[in-house]
Amino acid sequence: MRIVPNDIAIASYFAADKMPTLDDEAWTRCAPVPIVRYWSGEDAPPARHAEARVLWTDACLCVRFHGTQAEPLIVSDAPQTHSKTIGLWDRDVCEMFIAPDRDAPRRYFEFEVAPTGEWVDLAIDWSGGERHTNWKCNSGMMTEARVEACAVTMLMRVAWSAFGRPCPRPGDEWRANFLRCVGIDTDTEARGYLAWRPTFTATPNFHVPEVFGTLRFAA
Repeated sequence: MRIVPNDIAIASYFAADKMPTLDDEAWTRCAPVPIVRYWSGEDAPPARHAEARVLWTDACLCVRFHGTQAEPLIVSDAPQTHSKTIGLWDRDVCEMFIAPDRDAPRRYFEFEVAPTGEWVDLAIDWSGGERHTNWKCNSGMMTEARVEACAVTMLMRVAWSAFGRPCPRPGDEWRANFLRCVGIDTDTEARGYLAWRPTFTATPNFHVPEVFGTLRFAA
């Protein structure tokens, strides 16, 4: 596996006609994006670690999250997947924040997937100095999820049309961050907010586009 800088995530091209599934062999050829630190920059315990792997096809962007699950899941007792679940971030989720225009990272999308397969998609715009959220964003994202004894695996697929632009080309670069919300610490009663690129805010906050890393589309 090639080594890449810790501020660059590689999206590998998937040329097959079908869409990649949770267990597709192609994921093994992707460089993992480690989600192992809290938003504060502190190392998270291995029992909360996760990773993201990214594939892109001519039709969509695909991200698979895999995380250790050593504590009780915080999920809905009655999950629904036919529409977005506002407030999903208060439960166990993995997230991708992504800005298609690398020169305008303050306009980005937020995609979340839960171990139940529930999801949420939002469009965020900070360009005017205040945060504006398009709650009616309709990306058409698709999800899969699987819960095992000590792990969770979640997949999101987002069509290029959701970003309002055509399929990227090899060498293109977007801006992104990959994140995980997990559990409640039994000693501190604190949620675990993990990030590939920590935000270093005083309190947990993922909405800091200035720290986004680079998502590079490989051939």
